Amino acid sequence: MKLLHAPVVPSGLPQLESDLLEQINTNHQYLSELIAAQDQQFLPFDQWMHHVLYAPQTGYYSGGSTKFGSHLPEGDFTTAPELSPLFGQSVAVQITQVLNHCQSVNVLEFGAGSGALAKVLIESLLAQGIDDLHYFILEVSPSLRARQQATLQTHLQRVTWLDALPQGFSGCVIANEVLDAMPVHLLERSADGSFLELGVSFSQTAGPSPFSWAARPAPQALQRIAEQRFPDIAGYRSELNLQAEAWVKGIGSWLDKGAVLLFDYGFPQREYYHEQRHEGSLMCHFRHHAHSEALLFPGLQDVTAHVDFTAMADAALAGGLDVMGYTSQAHFLMNCGIAQQLERLAPTQDDDVATAQWAHTIGAAQKLLSEAEMGELFKVLALCKNVDEPLIGFFRGDRRDRL
Repeated sequence: MKLLHAPVVPSGLPQLESDLLEQINTNHQYLSELIAAQDQQFLPFDQWMHHVLYAPQTGYYSGGSTKFGSHLPEGDFTTAPELSPLFGQSVAVQITQVLNHCQSVNVLEFGAGSGALAKVLIESLLAQGIDDLHYFILEVSPSLRARQQATLQTHLQRVTWLDALPQGFSGCVIANEVLDAMPVHLLERSADGSFLELGVSFSQTAGPSPFSWAARPAPQALQRIAEQRFPDIAGYRSELNLQAEAWVKGIGSWLDKGAVLLFDYGFPQREYYHEQRHEGSLMCHFRHHAHSEALLFPGLQDVTAHVDFTAMADAALAGGLDVMGYTSQAHFLMNCGIAQQLERLAPTQDDDVATAQWAHTIGAAQKLLSEAEMGELFKVLALCKNVDEPLIGFFRGDRRDRL
């Protein structure tokens, strides 16, 4: 095992309150004991990411901290559904087409966050005539499940929370910013062309974190995959999201008929492993500050990696699914009628309150659609089974030829 550098606190990060300092000390103790029990006291990064995000009580998503919300100072990041109901209203247009084609009333959302998307989808789908709608949510976080139940208080009779994957499902499946939070393997190409697997070691040295980066020769299975994807550049570092690939492939075993809509930030494989992206795509979020120090604040900050959409499409095909569309979020929302929704919301008379609300709506739509904001970075991948009708959201701007 080779010890690498310790993390450095990026400038601008807010100070931790006393209660968070107590929590992080508990998390440090848990993780240090976990590392001490490993072979050579080396914890592979995918396991580190799993524990800091999902360990019971101490993990980011299983703990009780506020995670979503642009209007909450204690929130860490904002998702598209939190920005504006326009996002969910547009997505509902695509879901309606899928449900009508499948003669189904079932929607399944993975990782429903605050419940903001579910609320808008339920209300929009009811308005579009899906009267017997049944909305399923699979959520691993107890605190987020409670928040979802509060958000969906008026629709609880239509919502079922699941603890495991369904045995069979027909309808439409939604996953917004789910793949990026699945634990990734982190690898680096050595000067001799072989690969190192990066992980975490416990250190008693003074500093912002008792943990340091470490490296060891990567297992042969990871080396083979990295050799196929990474450019031949010494020191090139990036991720393999094999858990997400397995999850996507597994959808084919329980989806009987319907579509899966995956919303996330990422690239096709040749862009993901571009020579200039030599430091990978790991990103952390804490109180609306983004940085790349994944060993800081374990359990208190989100840790994500961009999505290799080519790998997801290949996994879908291996699982017996059809890849029915791939495009930018902006193209998808435009295809689903977001411009027409904006026209209907425009104020019809000179009213200061209505004008202010309209300005807020336009600002949110700008973030959803702009190439400099979410419009281009976020992509939408549609996977289908036993669906042969072209999907509305991909009528223009379909990029499957780039995967």
